[in-house]
Amino acid sequence: MAREQGRKLIASNRKARHDYHVEDTWEAGLVLMGTEVKSLRQGRATLVDGFAEVDGHEVWLHGVHIPEYTQGTWTNHSARRRRKLLLNRSEIDKIERKITDKGYTLVPLSLYFKDGRAKVEIALARGKKSYDKRHALAERQANREKEQAVGRRLKGYAD
Repeated sequence: MAREQGRKLIASNRKARHDYHVEDTWEAGLVLMGTEVKSLRQGRATLVDGFAEVDGHEVWLHGVHIPEYTQGTWTNHSARRRRKLLLNRSEIDKIERKITDKGYTLVPLSLYFKDGRAKVEIALARGKKSYDKRHALAERQANREKEQAVGRRLKGYAD
């Protein structure tokens, strides 16, 4: 069987970019059981409630839901177990230093296969307030209107 090439997205956490200011991102490998990999290959996972924490110089992923493999037997995994993330020592130290600041957390942004290996993109993020969300929405709307006006002008339509 040929080895997989490229990147295949399994799940993304679109709400994370809405609820948090993303400051920095890292790509981490995952320590998974065989039935978890099979379930992920079927494209089944949820990152909505997920977060990561540093515990004893190791990074752990909590709350990510990978459903049980339907054809699994007694070797099946539990759906919301904590999973170890594989990062370099320097990356873990950098994350640990930044997380000690008040208001920062680690959130998973996406879960994907890269060249046949399961990876998760985690982000150092700070929670947004409701007025920040409204400001971002208004800014996006203003940019959209600006682009539409430029497009109308280029097509020769009157404003």
